[in-house]
Amino acid sequence: MYLKLASISAAVGLAFSASPALAGPFAPAAGVAGSTAVHKDSADFVQWATGYENYLPGPNVDAQWKTPEKALGKAVGDSFDIVVLGDQGMITLTFDGFLYNGDGWDFAVFENSVTNTFLELAFVEVSSNGTDFFRFPNVSLTPSPVSAFGNVDPTNIDGLAGKYRQGYGTPFDLDALAGTAGLDIDHVTHIRLVDIKGNGSEFSSPPPGFGNPTPIYDPFQTVGSGGFDLDAVGLRYYTAAAVPEPSTYAMLLASLGLIAFRMRRHTRV
Repeated sequence: MYLKLASISAAVGLAFSASPALAGPFAPAAGVAGSTAVHKDSADFVQWATGYENYLPGPNVDAQWKTPEKALGKAVGDSFDIVVLGDQGMITLTFDGFLYNGDGWDFAVFENSVTNTFLELAFVEVSSNGTDFFRFPNVSLTPSPVSAFGNVDPTNIDGLAGKYRQGYGTPFDLDALAGTAGLDIDHVTHIRLVDIKGNGSEFSSPPPGFGNPTPIYDPFQTVGSGGFDLDAVGLRYYTAAAVPEPSTYAMLLASLGLIAFRMRRHTRV
């Protein structure tokens, strides 16, 4: 991570000094008119990830960045409170309840880029049972390979996590998966992030009307903290897991006590 930060620090001033020309058709960087970026302090967030499963880091991750608990709770918005996925690594997040489809975007994923264009990307998948996962449609129009500390124009990216700089989440709308067999978009219990290697070996999954799959390029190959750096996942629409009423517990305990009493009487007879 220190190497990564040092290598791109010289570009930070340039990245923020002017808005780049918009090359692609999608929303621009955070702070630019038309951006869909969601700030970590937005009042829209009602819940953050509370648990994780199946943290499976890929290559190029030092031990200091393999702490999946860093992805839990509210987004911090700095370069260090993260868990790194590594090349094609993954993690699944849970929420002590479920996400449901509402008006507009439903949840957002936070990465830790320090500029608007050093964008490390990940696929986003959701599940209603923790077993069957479904990937959001996505588009990548970056035309050619990107060097280890090169730039990606956010207007060329849609449907992939990592589109925005640290402190700003990339929003996702469950309407994009409406009608998917095996998925209840009003009862999503798991969100999975899968790093994209970025060398063009993986392809986009565009929605109808966006043509054929294209190679996905992002900065390749970074080391030490290679791949997607996950800060947090926040939910806009959330229902807490049902907790049995105290009376239910009381009835259950009473039933168990009655069963035990009858068993003792039967044994004595």
